[in-house]
Amino acid sequence: MVKKGKGKRKIKTETKILIVALIVLFIINYPFFDNLLKNFLDESQPAFVERVIDGDTIDIGNSTVRLLGINTPERGEIYYSEAKEFLEREISNKNVTLGFSKERYDRYDRILAYVFFGNRNINLELIENGFANYYFPSGKDRYYDEFADAWRNCINNNVNLCEASTNSCASCVELKKLDAKNDKIVLYNGCSFQCDLTDWIIKDEGRKKFVFPRFLLNNGGEVSIVNGSKTDTSSLLYWRNESYILTETGDTIFLRDSFGKLVLWKSY
Repeated sequence: MVKKGKGKRKIKTETKILIVALIVLFIINYPFFDNLLKNFLDESQPAFVERVIDGDTIDIGNSTVRLLGINTPERGEIYYSEAKEFLEREISNKNVTLGFSKERYDRYDRILAYVFFGNRNINLELIENGFANYYFPSGKDRYYDEFADAWRNCINNNVNLCEASTNSCASCVELKKLDAKNDKIVLYNGCSFQCDLTDWIIKDEGRKKFVFPRFLLNNGGEVSIVNGSKTDTSSLLYWRNESYILTETGDTIFLRDSFGKLVLWKSY
């Protein structure tokens, strides 16, 4: 006959062994358990992709889906066609799974979703291939760090939207100040020569964009870009017709040369 005390100690020992075994299994198979946990926490739904509208928007029949966590170039911008073609190649006329975050719909009544094809996160792959930047206008969610890392890897790989500018001024035009409270960006020319910034572009994660007019930045000089509608001067340019430029809750600013190549970027 087994005494009650010994029986309880045996159960406790077996429980501890089981817990340790589960921890070891979790560490060994972390990616599997991580994806399993995400899928468990997520409400998801199957969908069939009938049409790709652009690089971050698809048609699933009666509804339009805006891909979460990313922003791809608009029509007429560099890599617009490549982003759309990537989606067409990977998921057009295929069954996918939609995963959701904090908000289910945007202001245009489009479904907001992460699109999965098998175990692949298609939204993430658009960033990895340099066809999108990461974009979280409603605040960071559990995929933010993964998407931000994908962007940094894209920068390291120097591919497509992440390709570094070879302009002679790219290495010495600096972001001297980014003031979200006062909607102000200040660039500094550290070159020993004048820099032609004509048609250079400042863009946020979303759709806000400032295109430089014909503009020369003197060596050692600064230029401030602010929100407003006044007349441009030699050291002050105005980003017109926007309620705000810089999102106080956080965003990313991208500076590109006249060929759309990346000069610098800064998250805040």
